[in-house]
Amino acid sequence: MSLTAPPETPTTKSPTHAGRTAGPFRALTGLPHAGLTAVLVAVIVFAGVQTDSFATSTNLVNVLRQVSVVAVLAAGLTLLMTAGGMDFSMGSNAAVTTAVAAQFLADGRSTAFTVIVSLLLATAIGLVNGLVVTYTNVAPFVATLATATLLDGVALLVLNGLSVSIGDHLSALGTGTTLGLPNLLIVAVLVLLVVGLVMRFTVFGRDAFAVGGNEHVARLSGIDVNRRKLVLYSLAGALSGLAGLMLLSRLGASSPGTGGLQLQLTAVASVVIGGTMLAGGFGTVIGTCLGVVLLGVVANALNLLQVSSYFQQISVGAVLLVAAIANQLHKKPSPH
Repeated sequence: MSLTAPPETPTTKSPTHAGRTAGPFRALTGLPHAGLTAVLVAVIVFAGVQTDSFATSTNLVNVLRQVSVVAVLAAGLTLLMTAGGMDFSMGSNAAVTTAVAAQFLADGRSTAFTVIVSLLLATAIGLVNGLVVTYTNVAPFVATLATATLLDGVALLVLNGLSVSIGDHLSALGTGTTLGLPNLLIVAVLVLLVVGLVMRFTVFGRDAFAVGGNEHVARLSGIDVNRRKLVLYSLAGALSGLAGLMLLSRLGASSPGTGGLQLQLTAVASVVIGGTMLAGGFGTVIGTCLGVVLLGVVANALNLLQVSSYFQQISVGAVLLVAAIANQLHKKPSPH
């Protein structure tokens, strides 16, 4: 049997026609995050079919408020992981910020003073993480996990094991809307937009990709790697503080267990699902956004379907494990 293609006949599709036919399909499958987008759409359709309350405006606004806090954490983590770093204490940093801010507001301190002090505290915690990672050569995972454990204890001490209410303080942020959109969502979108622009168009962003790709080569090329790391960890700390204030404004109180490891794991899972490389050198804010929304929709759908909260934790852990394995098996793409 000959493997030679037969000569083209008038009834045979020409290469040009075939290209026009296959082109749209190739373009669709070649879109960035096409698989993740398809999964998200499938989950949304499934949730909409299974429960009538999912597609209501009240529920959708609630989902957007919930994912906004995770989105701010994930934005800082995306930039940090792109540079080869990791901070497992961001959720615990947010817990401390929430506790301190709640105590300040309950004691009668002004909102402006509380916000400034809380953000400075969170930034300082991030800077300490950066100093430890940069100048002691302790693995970021180990250093920040130890910090997370320490901060969880600090949060309990600050609250003295009790729930502290803030009344109407920060209610404009937590429950307010602008042009029909939750203020929490607007803050999250602005943070993601700024981080995305920094990564794409600034020297600092390009340096983050370079450090994550090969730290030794980045040093040889003249990049001040240590300074970049300190700024990145400080920025991660500041965004943790902002996320903590957003969480406090949404809940109206700080309680033991607010923030912490569960919040952190959700942020990490969102970033990894979105395609940011665990080893550094590649990161994408758009992917992170999709990951955040996907986990938020899954959690909301499980709640509406009255699935046990234990399964929600299992789902986040399972998704993170699968995403991490897929991340390692996937060939490292070019940032261009």
